[in-house]
Order: sequence, then C-alpha cells, then structure tokens
Amino acid sequence: MSKVWFITGAGRGLGIDIAQKALAAGHSVVATGRNADRVLQAVGAHDNLLTVALDITVPEAAITAAKATVDRFGRIDVLVNNAGNFYAGYFEEISATQFRAQMETNFFGPLNVTRAILPVMRQQRSGQVITITSTAGLIGQEFVVAYAASKFALEGWMESLRFDVAPYGIATMSVEPGFFRTELLVEGASTIWPELSIEDYAERTAQTIAAWKGMNGQQGGDPAKLAAALVTLSDSGELPLRFVAGADAMAAVEANLKAIQGQIDAHRALSASLAFDDA
Repeated sequence: MSKVWFITGAGRGLGIDIAQKALAAGHSVVATGRNADRVLQAVGAHDNLLTVALDITVPEAAITAAKATVDRFGRIDVLVNNAGNFYAGYFEEISATQFRAQMETNFFGPLNVTRAILPVMRQQRSGQVITITSTAGLIGQEFVVAYAASKFALEGWMESLRFDVAPYGIATMSVEPGFFRTELLVEGASTIWPELSIEDYAERTAQTIAAWKGMNGQQGGDPAKLAAALVTLSDSGELPLRFVAGADAMAAVEANLKAIQGQIDAHRALSASLAFDDA
C-alpha cells in the first residue's frame, strides 16, 4: 500500500537516496531541507513529491511542514529523521557553543520534528518513526565526542519512545550506519572542525583531520543500497527496534558487545555483592 513519507535532510547525501527510493517504490514523499528549491533539484521532480523548507532546529517550522504534508497528502505514515551534521574534534577543543549546536541539530532537531508529526500518527493510529543515528551512537570513538554524545542521546530517546507510542500503532526503528559514501565528511557542508586550539592536542588534531579528509569519498557503504534497505524494512510492516547497517557496523557492534560482556564478567562477583545484607 502506498504510504506518505516525510524525510528530513533530503537536499543532500542519504536523504536524497531515501526520497528517490521511496518514490520509486510507489510512495508519496515530502522531502525537506533548509532550501526547498535545492531539495527539488537534488531529488528530481515527481508527481508524488512535495518539497518543503524546514530548519529542524525551529519547532514552529516543523509544525508548519507537518501541516503542509497533511494538506497535500492527508496523512503521514513514515517519518525519517535523517538531517544532521558532524562537529569533529577532541572535547577540550570543541567550544561550548559548538557542542550545544551539535546537540541542537542532531538531538533536539529530530525531537522537534517528531513532536510535530506524532499527533498526526496518533490520530491515524498508525505510523513509523525511523531515526538515522550512527555506529557512533553505540560505540564511543576518538575525535567524535560531540557527535557521539548527540547520537547516544538519540539512541536512548528512540529506545524509550517505542513504549510511549506502541499503543497507538506507531513503530520505531533506529538505524546505525557504518561508513557510507555520503556528504557527512564534506568540510563546510556537514563537517565542522573545532574552534579552539590547545597545544597538547595540536599534533593529534592535525593528523586526525587529515585522515578524516582522506577518508571522504572512500567509504565502503553505498547510500543508495542503504536507502533501498530502509524502504524494504518499512514496507515489511515489521520494523526492527534497530538496524545496524553495513558489514563494518555489524563487526564493530559485535566486537563492542563482546567487550562489554567481558567487562561484566571481569567484575561479576564484585557487582553481585552490592545488595543489602539480609538481617
């Protein structure tokens, strides 16, 4: 059955692919971005496409976009929280302003959009909320402290949100991609380097920035295939709670799970001894 998809960050990267794959599967799509004309140019004109300007950090803009969707298509079946950016750097070199900006876009932005759309889905008693997080939302990594914090926050929110909305026929899925060849590492587009400079970090920062720049365009994951997989999962009607996307992501998460189990086992007796002693 044809659905109405609402996609944020559809003017570049993975968002374009998700919009195009959903349209190709026969769905209607509301593709949003800061510049609606750029989104239309990126996705391509289609009878079942509506492009809407949306800054996800502005709650009122999300409400307006949701209303425009209902006015055009009458419903919203699938929300894809895809928009985001990447403030890279070591913690002490990322300014407080930058860190808050990272959380504003990557965490509070999806909350704004979801808050605007859930009333529509509750009224329908159906819907899907799909949020793109990251492998960095499950595993801390070097040089991504702000980004990982925002994605870990999304993971906790999504894992708990399912209990809130399940009684109304609304399903949730977090997507944890590994390295995909999107625009995330494009300097000035999605990647922002640290504002501050501390001598102790200077050499490592320079080396890591060079490494990240060298990685752009070399990532192994195909975003078009990821987009197609998301449409397949949505159309199946049975969303998994999370979708770890890519062979590299699966390997990293499995290794992390093994490490956590080892940490539990290493101090099992001490942890088990923490209850009150019976009188």
